[in-house]
Amino acid sequence: MSDDSSNRVAWGSHEAVLFDLDGVITPTAEVHMRAWAEMFNSFLTETDAGGGDRSPYRDADYFAHVDGKPRFDGVRDFLASRGIELPEGEPDDAGDRLTVKGLGNRKNDAFNAVLERDGVTAYPGSVALLDHLRDLGLPLAVVSSSANAPAVLEAAGLADRFRTVVDGRVATQEGLPGKPAPDTFVRAAEVLGTTPAHAVVLEDAVSGVRAGRAGDFALVVGVDRGAGAQVLTDAGADLVVPDLADLVPGAPE
Repeated sequence: MSDDSSNRVAWGSHEAVLFDLDGVITPTAEVHMRAWAEMFNSFLTETDAGGGDRSPYRDADYFAHVDGKPRFDGVRDFLASRGIELPEGEPDDAGDRLTVKGLGNRKNDAFNAVLERDGVTAYPGSVALLDHLRDLGLPLAVVSSSANAPAVLEAAGLADRFRTVVDGRVATQEGLPGKPAPDTFVRAAEVLGTTPAHAVVLEDAVSGVRAGRAGDFALVVGVDRGAGAQVLTDAGADLVVPDLADLVPGAPE
């Protein structure tokens, strides 16, 4: 980077830091991307159920319609973008059911299989920032649309770093709308004993950045893992970095 981004985050002036998980702390966004692509391309080529545009699913579809959203919302939004109509189904639909929730569960099965087989290692720069924030004594939370967040944190050896995890399961239990609505971030701030005006949001997804901006958080940091710095800025990020190491004071340029 050409400037010292760490000087632009006065960590001591904030009361809490709220992290997205996939693509911010761990590279599991890549696993999610592969699982979504496998699921959607199988669906698009193996059946004509629902009609609509059956051209291949691409990475651009992930960033435009799926990234950062609750799983069933991602399915629903992608299908709508193609003019494909499927019944909603039930939350426990098996992966072979041609319903919104069946497709979502098929994707989740694929993700869990990869996680169990390969494990996950956090980004070194993200661990460096977590270490710095721990030294400052700032309370931390994970706010993830994924229902797999606790398992990913355990696999990465980071479960003890966060005072609370507001994930897809918590959102469902508490009736909280998912990103780009700000409610899950707001809830995490409340659990940590603060308000959006005193908390920082770290996000790599457009929907997550929009959630942070909609919640009027003190600072919304975009982490560019592929969405694009300008796209994240346009969505409402105050600052965009390629890696969280850039937010650690004294980190090399």
